This record gives sequence, structure tokens and C-alpha cells, in this order.
Amino acid sequence: MIDFEKELESILNEDPLGLLEVKKKSSNAVTADERLVSSFEEINEFVRKNNREPEASRDIGERKLYSRLKGLRENPEKAVALVSYDSLNLLEGYAVLKDAPEIYTTEDILEHDPLGLLDDDPSNDILNLRHVTRKSSPPEMVAHRKQCDEFDQFEPLFKQAHAELKTKKKVTIPFRSQRQIEPGSMFILQGMLVYVGTVGAWEKKNFGNTDARLYCVFENGTESNMFLRSLAAAMWKDVANRQVIDADQVEMFNNTYAANSEDEATGSIYVLKSLCQRPEIRDIKDLYKIGYSSGPVKERIKNAASDPTYLMSEVKLVMEYYAYNLNPQKFEALLHRFFAEACLNVDIFDNDGKRHTPREWFVVPLRIIEIAVDLLISGKIVNYRYNAKKAEIEAVDE
Repeated sequence: MIDFEKELESILNEDPLGLLEVKKKSSNAVTADERLVSSFEEINEFVRKNNREPEASRDIGERKLYSRLKGLRENPEKAVALVSYDSLNLLEGYAVLKDAPEIYTTEDILEHDPLGLLDDDPSNDILNLRHVTRKSSPPEMVAHRKQCDEFDQFEPLFKQAHAELKTKKKVTIPFRSQRQIEPGSMFILQGMLVYVGTVGAWEKKNFGNTDARLYCVFENGTESNMFLRSLAAAMWKDVANRQVIDADQVEMFNNTYAANSEDEATGSIYVLKSLCQRPEIRDIKDLYKIGYSSGPVKERIKNAASDPTYLMSEVKLVMEYYAYNLNPQKFEALLHRFFAEACLNVDIFDNDGKRHTPREWFVVPLRIIEIAVDLLISGKIVNYRYNAKKAEIEAVDE
């Protein structure tokens, strides 16, 4: 007679291929932190493949990545959460949190949910939350703020700055050039004082650009090793961001080369940003007009909305350089020639229906224009050229 229990036990014990093993069904639910990392990795992959950041192009896929990156840069909490994955420095200078919010109530928790862990998505069930294995990232790639252990050495500098600002011994000036960032300089960034302790050696970064590491201390007791160009970009974002200097230094800072009674003011070179809302203009990233004016720029652009030179729309003055003892028209022409590859090719129709093709608009990042002006002033521009495809300035091979 067959012993069924023994036979069954024998079958179960002799299963070399594991065919009878009951495996746990894996969950297909994707957690919120995984979605955030996955979405950022798509951006990284695009940049690696195309050697550039996604742009607001007509390609839906690329435009989606452009909007996603823009959103991450506008959300410091998410940028901080992605620091370990930012191998290409796409979030450099954006992963900076203000003072941590104080959490007292349930409402505070619901309002401060940077990773979207409390969204209504069923896949966000708290029981499905699990840690994500993070890719290692070299320490030098990370530039978020951390607690300054030696803040007691810097705190007197901030207190002194506040006191001298009240007595007018110190004043603030606009931020116009990255050359203002030097060891010992102090700035107001988003309402907070920032002290630049050191400026490191210039080094080559992604896509051929060069940059220098800073050691910055913030008056809230934190420190950062952000790049110099990242601090400059942050300063340019808001006119309220300014440099703090001694009152007797104002005249020196008004111009790169101070003017005296014998110097002749011959005009100014300006950089404008279009405020046009037509999609074919609005969606062009880094579109700026480089022009010359012998009089006040604000007076010249007051009728921009009816002038095809200004794309028949209002414009915003973002940068202005005063010219002394030189021909500003030639200065302007040299910049136009330098950025010729990036000149916007578009037809604009005036109020009478007449077609115009303005030639002073260029698709160039603002920081690149600032560097080109510095090179032109120093006379070194002849040693460089602009690569429009890579959006970078390259040295000319001898």
C-alpha cells in the first residue's frame, strides 16, 4: 500500500530546480522617492547622450525634460534630495535650503512634503516605502550647505557688517560681474549675508567650461563649497541680491576701470531679455539682445512693444556696461561677430505688416555673455571663439 504522505515528502525534498517553491509576489508599486530619482536619471541620460541640457524645443520629449529640470531647480527640497545623483552638476547652486521649517502640527507636515510621500497616489502607501540604493558620488561633486563647525570665527564679521550698514560705513552695490567674487567679499543673497572665505583654483568642468570652488559661510551658521559661477548665477537672479562694500569703495566699483574728469563717456553696451509671450519667442531659452546706446537705455526701450528691433514686445534690462574712451559701436560689433553662430534668425512684422529680421538677438547663456565682455575688455577675446552647439567658449588652437 502506498504511503502518500511519505511520497509527497519525497517529492518536496527532491526538487533540485526549485519548481515547487512558492515565491513571494513582488510589488510593482513605485515609491515616491524612486519616481523622483528615476525622473532625474532621465535628465542625466539626456545630457550624457547629447552633451547639453534639455531645451524648450518643439520635441515633446526634450521639452518635458526641460520643464522637469526647471521644476527641480525651483524646488530646493527636491534638489537637495537628489544631490547624491547629481553627477553632472545640473543642480549645482540650486540644492540650497533656507532655514529648516519648524514642524509643530499635522498641517505643517502636509505642507512640507518635498518628495511627495503624502500624495494621494495609491502606490505611495506608507507600507510600500523602502530605501533606494544610492549611487556613489565623489565628495567634490556635492555642494549643498552644511553646518559650519567654526562659525564662531565668522559670526563677528556678520555682526560688524550689519552695524556698519546701519551707520552707512558700508553700502550695497549691484552685482554686475563675477569678478566681484573674491576672497573676503561679502554679498546679500536672498536676504542673507554670505561671506566668501576662499576661491580655489580654476578647474575644467563638464563640457569644457572652467570654474572655481568657493568656501562660503552664511550668516545662518551654514557653509558651502559651491562653484563661483553658481554663486554668480544666483546673484544675477534678483536685483535685490547685492554686494556689501565700504562706502569709500563705491566709485571704484562703478566701473571696471574707474573714469576720471578726462575720460569721455561714449555710450553703453546693454543686454536685454525679451518679455514676449508668443510661443515661438517665449520658449527660446537664453535669448538676449546685445546692443549699443549713446543715451539712457531705459529711455531707448520705452517703446519696445511697437518696435520690431525689440521683437514687438516689452524687454527687461539685465546687464549694462558703460564705455569710456572707446568706440562702443565697434565694441558691439565685436560681440556680434563673436556670437554670430548663435544669432537668432526670425522674421518680425511691425504694426503695418512690414517684415523685419532683427540681427541683435542671440541664443547665448547670460553667463557666457558676461565672460565674453570680460575677455573683450581685457583684450584676450582674440584667443577664444564661441561654440554655439556646445554653448561654451573655447580656446583657439595656436
